[in-house]
Amino acid sequence: MGRLDGKVAIVTGAGSGIGRASAILFAREGARVAIVDRDSTHLHETARTIKDGGGEVQGFGADVGDEEQVKAFVDATIRSFGGLDVFYANAGVSGGLVPIFEQTADHWRQILQTNLIGPFLAIKYGGAHMVKQGRGSIILTASVAGLRANAGGSPYSASKAGVISLAQTGAVAFLGTGVRVNAICPGLIETGMTKPIFDAARERGSEARIGQLNPLQRPGAPQEIAAMALFLASDEASYVNGQAFPVDGGLSSSLPFTRPIR
Repeated sequence: MGRLDGKVAIVTGAGSGIGRASAILFAREGARVAIVDRDSTHLHETARTIKDGGGEVQGFGADVGDEEQVKAFVDATIRSFGGLDVFYANAGVSGGLVPIFEQTADHWRQILQTNLIGPFLAIKYGGAHMVKQGRGSIILTASVAGLRANAGGSPYSASKAGVISLAQTGAVAFLGTGVRVNAICPGLIETGMTKPIFDAARERGSEARIGQLNPLQRPGAPQEIAAMALFLASDEASYVNGQAFPVDGGLSSSLPFTRPIR
């Protein structure tokens, strides 16, 4: 028996990385999954993996920051699968590390449109259906960059701080409805977004130092974030609401440190 048996889930950014790992895990645990990504090629690869594993999946190529497109894929999911129990608003963009005096308002708007307005739209349209059925779990991907400085560019970090606030304010907005809103704050995870960091370290021969600032002294894998998303999606988390969970190897638990001399 799967932990999501009988549930319907939407996962955005499902073409790769955390989104792909989460969609595959949700399907393996019994959910019927609608997967969303702007990259249709990678989306098809995720769908094929789910189908090969015996799962039921439907794919949508869409921009999660576009209100009409979000409404459309939410409505289509409900028509196809008969409901919606879980919405994992995971899609995001990094925006790179542009010096602050070279950043433009348009650069900020593009990042906020995907990273912050996208999760808001998930809450608005996914949550509207969940309220009618009296239950539901909305999960947002934030970041440790939303907790502390120096883990991403300024607009990215600000957008993720906004996501953390959105998990809190969203939970209160659904007062008494049975709908929960929580966020996950990944640390350094090897995904398409962070690939340049890992590639550069491998070229320098310093791969073993990736993740050295956290107490586990290693980077994370998408499957480790997916495991937290699965918990929050499941009924095991029925009393967990309005929280932002760092999954970062302990990075956010400590101040910078050097290895003790032994």
